[in-house]
Amino acid sequence: MIGSSGSGKTTVARRLASELGLPCLELDSVYHQQGWVPLDDTRFRERVDEFTGADRWVVDGNYTSHGVADVVWPRADTVVWLDLPRLTTTWQVIRRTLRRALTREELWNGNREPLTNFYSLDPEKNVILWSWTRHRATRKKYERHLADGTWAHAEVIRLRTADDVNALTTRS
Repeated sequence: MIGSSGSGKTTVARRLASELGLPCLELDSVYHQQGWVPLDDTRFRERVDEFTGADRWVVDGNYTSHGVADVVWPRADTVVWLDLPRLTTTWQVIRRTLRRALTREELWNGNREPLTNFYSLDPEKNVILWSWTRHRATRKKYERHLADGTWAHAEVIRLRTADDVNALTTRS
C-alpha cells in the first residue's frame, strides 16, 4: 500500500488485512521510535525483511529512501497505489492531524501528534506542509516505477478517487 501522505494507506491496509485475514505492518510504527527517533536503516530493513518473509501480508508506507522498498516490492504480488488528488490528501491530513492533536491519540511507541504540524514552515516538521509539497514528487516517483517495470511481477492497482478506494475493499 503506497501513496502520498494522507491518501489513506493505513486505513485501507488495515481494512484489507482484516478482510483477508492477513497480518499488517504499518511502516511508520516501526520507523518512528519513542520520541520520534528514527530507527536506524539497518534495523528498519531487518524488521521489514522479517515481516515480509511470510507468505502473505499487507504493508503500508513508502520509505523508498530508507532501503525497505527493495525488500517489500519484489515480494509483493499486488501493489495498491492510493493516488488521490493533492487537495483530497491534504484535507485528509489536516482532519487527521487535528483529530489526533485534540484527542492526544497515541500513534506509535508513545508518540503523539507534534504541535509543529500546525505552525512550522519546515515540511520535515509539519506533516500538513509535507503532504502538500511532496504530493507531486511522490506521484512522479511512482509513475516512474510503474513505467520502468519495477512492479512488472505484481498486479498494480492504482486508485485515483475515493470511490475507487471504496470499491477495492468491497471486492476483496
